[in-house]
Amino acid sequence: MPLPTPKLDDRHFQDIVDEAKKRIPHYIKEWTDHNVSDPGVTMIELFAWMTDMLLYRLNQVPDLHYIKFMEMLGVRLKEPVPAKVPVTFWLSAPQDVPLEVPAGTEVASTQTETQPSIVFTTNELFVIEPPQLTAVFSHIFGGNEEQEFVTHNIERLLKGQENIPIFSPVPHADDALYFGFDNDLSDYILGFELDCDPSGGGGINPNLPPYIWEASTGSRDMPWVECEQDPGEDTTKGLNIPGRIRMFLPPMGRNRVNHDNLYWVRLRVRRQPTEYLDKMQPYETTPRLRQVLPQGWGGATPATHAQEVMMEPLGTSDGSTGQIYQLHVTPLLSRRPEETLVVMDGDHEEAWIEVSNFAQSGQDDPHYTLDSVTGELRLAPAIRQRDGSIKRYGRIPRRGARLYFRRYRTGGGLEGNVQAGKLNTLKTAIPFIAQVKNRETAVGGLDAETLEDAMMRAPGLLRSQDRAVTEADFEFLARRILRDTGWAQYRVKCLQPRPARESRVIPGQVYVLIIPHIQNPRDRERPKPEHLVVEQNGIYEELLTYLDKRRLLTTRLDVRAPEYYWVAARVTIQAATGANHAQVESDVLHRLYRFLNPLMGGVDGEGWPFGRDLVVSDVYQCLLGVPGVQYVRNVELFRTTPGAGPRGDTQETIEVVGHGVIASGIHQVEFA
Repeated sequence: MPLPTPKLDDRHFQDIVDEAKKRIPHYIKEWTDHNVSDPGVTMIELFAWMTDMLLYRLNQVPDLHYIKFMEMLGVRLKEPVPAKVPVTFWLSAPQDVPLEVPAGTEVASTQTETQPSIVFTTNELFVIEPPQLTAVFSHIFGGNEEQEFVTHNIERLLKGQENIPIFSPVPHADDALYFGFDNDLSDYILGFELDCDPSGGGGINPNLPPYIWEASTGSRDMPWVECEQDPGEDTTKGLNIPGRIRMFLPPMGRNRVNHDNLYWVRLRVRRQPTEYLDKMQPYETTPRLRQVLPQGWGGATPATHAQEVMMEPLGTSDGSTGQIYQLHVTPLLSRRPEETLVVMDGDHEEAWIEVSNFAQSGQDDPHYTLDSVTGELRLAPAIRQRDGSIKRYGRIPRRGARLYFRRYRTGGGLEGNVQAGKLNTLKTAIPFIAQVKNRETAVGGLDAETLEDAMMRAPGLLRSQDRAVTEADFEFLARRILRDTGWAQYRVKCLQPRPARESRVIPGQVYVLIIPHIQNPRDRERPKPEHLVVEQNGIYEELLTYLDKRRLLTTRLDVRAPEYYWVAARVTIQAATGANHAQVESDVLHRLYRFLNPLMGGVDGEGWPFGRDLVVSDVYQCLLGVPGVQYVRNVELFRTTPGAGPRGDTQETIEVVGHGVIASGIHQVEFA
């Protein structure tokens, strides 16, 4: 039970008024009118109100003591966390030379009468290069039904001197046309001007063509990722007429395809998805291509909700200890290595080092502390020791030395979590940039820590003492660094792995498992493998570096994703009389995808528990109470692959290792 916060005086306004009225006969017997209309009672109420305010302030003293105690322990209120989002720049026309978008380019939302603009800045230099196409070939089924590669002449294709079949004569699923590039096109807007022969490619629905564009990732586990097409930018009617196709490329990597190690973009005939069986028609004949021209139309680069303040002067040193300076713009974001205090003594300039406190500072160390919330910068104090000597905890700038802060960033907070499309204004013009927009919702923005949050955090900090020993320590420290970097909603679990269910844990080996938060509600309900990858954010490396400094010497640490068990369920139900079968099927699938889910699954809706087996009875229980379902007749479970339905043998129990978690493939609903 927590200790109750004491009140030094528990009297309120009415208590004070009543007590004053009771004392009137003792001091003034002649005063007999105690109604509120009496001027004397009015004065009593006025002074009672003033006293009530004083008592309220007095009762805050315990909180003040708590703050001072946390300061003594080195617990400070955390600075705001800035939201992050990729910002996409569109070119007015494809360029033949590289185009640079400088680091620190400001992109803002539209300012209104009631709300100021929200400014994001790009994190790094972004160069948009012309695509360098070096290989084109088709991967098709030959006459003997064996797959083969057919290489095409690039020069003739670029000049429009070809008329090649893109796929097999009668296209098969997984036929593909490969474009190999020598330069990295990660996060680019890639366009193709395609001169398609109208005589080919018949039999399809041009509004829903049976192909997808994919890009190579360089990963063995997931070598290809689907590309998002620019809406309205496929004018080829399913490769039936000349036109243009434009797409947004994901982060890419080199793959070795047909002996060429390049960055690949491929056009692949897809297998018909279940939901499109009535609308998507297959090709009867292969489309044909006479010319292709790859074009760079822009790209996306990471941006952060922050504005930079450069070379801010702080003042001149008076040569004393404990000097305090104030930065003008607050709150501050966490500092990067180049964001530091600079002391200029004559012609000599020196960058000083920020520390959390002066406890370990020697008298010649160029140290300072900086409060991110208030912007207060402190130089070294001097404290009288037990023997009467004065000890200085850090260096003091000489009298007359000038101090300035080289650069710092300000911003952050919940307001930075802007919706997709809100960042649409380029603050500084860049040649050939026609449009800018965030295609995704910005995420990760958090306000500065409140006193209540810090009070909740302090016991955990005292327990772990910034050391990782127990599972709870690892999880506490991992969540803290994730919160500080804007990924507070990620799932974290620490455990010792078992190679198999019946084996013992590996001594000294610790897994810290991370499952990313998915912002889009539909993707969160039906996550794909690419949604569950966090490597591109650098989180694994950052967490491993942070925790490695705090682990025991005998502990081997691995930060990784859990092992996902992709499961498909085939459910046979008896619908209630008069129920709409389509609506019932939708409700049942919705319940299944939410229950068998690493992010929102399980009984408590917090994500499928790590290491928990899935049994048939779990699915029966999950479907209780679905509107329109009279009863569930049968449930079959299958181990499957991402994006696939039931296959292989049914299983009564899906056994999961300790570092594993359940995820959904494609479920099926049948009616009895």
